[in-house]
Amino acid sequence: MTHPLLSVTDLAVNYAQRSVFNGVSFDLYPKERLALVGANGAGKSTLLRTLIGLNQQFSGQIVGLGQRCRQEAEFQQLRKKVGFLFQDSDDQLFCPTVIEDVAFGPLNLGLSAEQAQQKALAVLASLGMAEFAERITYRLSGGEKRMIALATVLAMEPEVLLLDEPTNGLDEAAQQRLLRHLDSLPQAMIIVSHDRSVLERLATRAVLLEAGQLTKAVMHRHPHEHLHVHAEARIIGSAHEQEHQ
Repeated sequence: MTHPLLSVTDLAVNYAQRSVFNGVSFDLYPKERLALVGANGAGKSTLLRTLIGLNQQFSGQIVGLGQRCRQEAEFQQLRKKVGFLFQDSDDQLFCPTVIEDVAFGPLNLGLSAEQAQQKALAVLASLGMAEFAERITYRLSGGEKRMIALATVLAMEPEVLLLDEPTNGLDEAAQQRLLRHLDSLPQAMIIVSHDRSVLERLATRAVLLEAGQLTKAVMHRHPHEHLHVHAEARIIGSAHEQEHQ
């Protein structure tokens, strides 16, 4: 029996006595690509951040890679295997040069400086960004920063990817290059995007976060290749209600 990589039960987050979401439950299995859809302000980014412990003001249960996570030490271990692409690349990049940024994660995983640099260069090359290795990070364009931010995540070789608006700031050519690369990856993913083409290309199933509740959504692909996401009326009440294919 395949076990979920992430299992969330009755998750709730409140800010300033306002409920962001409540009773959220779902499982993410290997090789799944889950589209998390909803309006601006629905709490999608907050949900992603909560999953890896960047927001620990929550109730409910998060189990990541078989380990129940509640304390920071537990989330620190989880973040070694669950890569998070922030919506704003400036939140992810903090080293002077690109190669330093991309090598930072592998160094923290215990690789030698030489091994970390080799890993960073290989990931940059896979994204078509090898020539940027020695560039000054803060001088990059928004789209260039987006690709480098993804490189910092992939260099950690995570088992799960949490992608918050992965194509932000990319032109059409860069977006297509990014989507081709993501589509080739074996990792399970949770994808937040307002760009329908991203979900058309990547997602295998979808859920809708609306009015603080998570509902199943049905994905329809038609011959003209547009993706339509429809919410079911029933709220997802437990992780066991998810259909695993």
